[in-house]
Amino acid sequence: MSFSWSAIREDLARSSATLQSRCDYRAVRSAEPALRPYADIVALLGALHHGHLDFDGRNAILAALVRRSQGRDRPAGLALHVMLLSLWPGLDAIRNRCLRRRIGSPDDIASDLLARATETIRKLDLSRVNQIAATVLRNAERDVLRAVIRDDARQQSCADLDPDWIAAAPSWAERQRLRGALRRDLVALIGRDADLVLGVVLDGASQVEMGAVMAVTGSAARKRYQRAMASLALHYASFAGRPQGSTTFTPMAAKGAVSRLATG
Repeated sequence: MSFSWSAIREDLARSSATLQSRCDYRAVRSAEPALRPYADIVALLGALHHGHLDFDGRNAILAALVRRSQGRDRPAGLALHVMLLSLWPGLDAIRNRCLRRRIGSPDDIASDLLARATETIRKLDLSRVNQIAATVLRNAERDVLRAVIRDDARQQSCADLDPDWIAAAPSWAERQRLRGALRRDLVALIGRDADLVLGVVLDGASQVEMGAVMAVTGSAARKRYQRAMASLALHYASFAGRPQGSTTFTPMAAKGAVSRLATG
C-alpha cells in the first residue's frame, strides 16, 4: 500500500469534513471553551495556521484537541484528525528532513511518522507539558530516529559481515553519535538555538520549517538563527585573528564554523 504524503493529508481533511465529523466537532466544541469561537474545523485550522493567535491561545486550542483525542468516544477520532492537521506544517518539515537523511522510503517515513505522532498525542501528559506542538513534533521525530538507530544496531550485530559493508560510510548510529557530540559543543556556545542551527546547516531545513518545529514564527526563527550565526562567527573570529568586534558574517562562513566544530 502506498502512503502518499499529500494523499494522507487529503484523506484526513476529507474525513474531517463529513456530516458525522461536523456533528462530532460540535460535541468536542461544546465541551472545550477554547474551541467555541470557531464554528467549524476550517475556521479552527485557519486560526491555527494563518491567524494571529498568541502562544497561550494556540496552546489552549491544542490542549483541548489533545484532551478530546485521548477520550474513548467517537469524537476522539475526529479530534485526533484535527490535531494532526493542525501540526501538519511541522510534520511536513520532519518528513522532509527524514527524506534528506535517507533513513527510509517515502512510504515508510510517512506511515511511521504519523504512527509516532498519533502515539505521542494519545499518551501526552498535559500536566507536564508547556509547549504542546513542539513537544509532540520533537517526540515524534525522536522516536522515528530511535527506531532507525535500533534497526541499524541490529544490522551491525550480525555475525556474517560483508567486507563491502565494513568499508562503507559511517552508519546511521555513528552519524547520530557524532551529531550528538556536535550538538553538545553548539549548546555550550549558543544555548537553546543549537537545534535550530543543526536543522538549517546540517539537515538543509529552512528557517521557517525549523520555526514550525520549534513552535515559533518564521520571523522569530530567522532572527534567532541570525543571532546564533553571529555568535559563532564572533567565537571563531578569535581563532582566525579577525577583530572581535566585527559581526559581519555570511552563510558560508556560518556553515564553516559548524563544520569546524564537527571536525574539532
